[in-house]
Amino acid sequence: MAMDDILLEVEEKMAAAVDYLKKEFRVIRTGRASAGLVEHVKVDYYGTPTDLRQLASISVPEATLLLIKPFDPGSVKDIEKAIFASDIGITPSVDGKIIRLVVPALSTERRRQIAAQLKKMAEAQRVVVRSARRDGNKEVERLQKASELTEDEERKGKEQIQELTDQYERKITEVLEAKTNEIHQQ
Repeated sequence: MAMDDILLEVEEKMAAAVDYLKKEFRVIRTGRASAGLVEHVKVDYYGTPTDLRQLASISVPEATLLLIKPFDPGSVKDIEKAIFASDIGITPSVDGKIIRLVVPALSTERRRQIAAQLKKMAEAQRVVVRSARRDGNKEVERLQKASELTEDEERKGKEQIQELTDQYERKITEVLEAKTNEIHQQ
């Protein structure tokens, strides 16, 4: 395995950690309505767990209101039940064939709790990034011991891996700060 392959593999793992964090942050409630809050809620649709976004159109007509219009009007009760069962903390209001979700404003205490939760999630992804660094460094050391790399190439490879680690940890911090600011500004 060449040095470029190791760096590519390490960078892919680190990028996946940042992407995962962004995806996880989308479902965190910030006091503003967002389709990301409910689009991955699993609805038991004819015995099959299905994402809500596949069963209904989700719109945001106001900053604090989500409208869910099921494609199949018969699935309204299943969607309502799935939203109750999810942990988003919003009670759905069924109005015929439409489900309304009013997103309440967050209290100061709840904002602090969410910020702490975000920090834990970000730290978990930093651990993933550091784990990718460790795996990359081990592979570089293995290649050097197998005489496929010189000591200088090993040192340079580890430096490049550390640069990637720093870069992706900064990205995680930026994503965390953006989401934390979004929560505190509501």
